Amino acid sequence: MVDLKEVEKDLYDVDARKKRNDEYTLNRQSNYPTPNKSVNYPDAKRHQLVSFIKSGIRILGYCFIPFNLVVSAILLILSEIVGIIEELV
Repeated sequence: MVDLKEVEKDLYDVDARKKRNDEYTLNRQSNYPTPNKSVNYPDAKRHQLVSFIKSGIRILGYCFIPFNLVVSAILLILSEIVGIIEELV
């Protein structure tokens, strides 16, 4: 059985609680490994450019729907292919 005096001592001992909390936080932070190799991030400018091209082709494809469904379908399929390329840039 836990003694009431011992519980009160733990409650009033702020410094010990703070130290345990700091150790816990430090241990949590140090568990993440630091990367050894540099990360190869994608080129944001090229991604944006390809995205604008894809959107332009898609808008053009939707504009062709009332006039020619075959051309519209080809443009929309082309925009999806450009979308795949966009994700690879």
